[in-house]
Amino acid sequence: MFASPAIAGLNHLLADAPWARARLAPFAGRTAVFHVTPFVLSLGIDGDGCFTESATPEPDVTLELPLASLPKAVGGTDALMADIRIGGNADFADALGFVLRKLRWDGEEALSRLVGDIAAHRAVSVARGVAAWHRQAARNAVENLVEYFGEEQPLVVKKAALEDLAGATAALRDDLARLEKRLKKLETC
Repeated sequence: MFASPAIAGLNHLLADAPWARARLAPFAGRTAVFHVTPFVLSLGIDGDGCFTESATPEPDVTLELPLASLPKAVGGTDALMADIRIGGNADFADALGFVLRKLRWDGEEALSRLVGDIAAHRAVSVARGVAAWHRQAARNAVENLVEYFGEEQPLVVKKAALEDLAGATAALRDDLARLEKRLKKLETC
């Protein structure tokens, strides 16, 4: 269902990365299967180091990623790598992992082919500025909520207040222990 567009997208990235095709070319004819339940993507490698569709029942490498790990993608591909279970040919898996970690789309380069270098650079700069503004706005909103629920509507107890309470509780416990000893001493008299 989504294999052809995914392979076309990966091959588009490989077209601008001769180093990646050179790294994959020695593994021509091998296959890899990516399992991200419920999706399965089966990839083959051709002689040029590009990806092809493959339906081999016995892949050379299998990579499994739990669906629950996908939110880690926000942290980048390295954050996801900790959760991937890899099985099969170690050399092929290493080359595939290296290429997929390092392969990046250069949007400015692709856009410059359509509108020219200067316009592409300015458009990408504006897009980066808008993205940075959105990140900062989200960060400010979270900080404001934390301050509101910590100061205005104290639903969250601050660490200093908990430490003060713990100290007062310990002092009260010690005072009660001394009082009990005095009472026992008075009772025996």
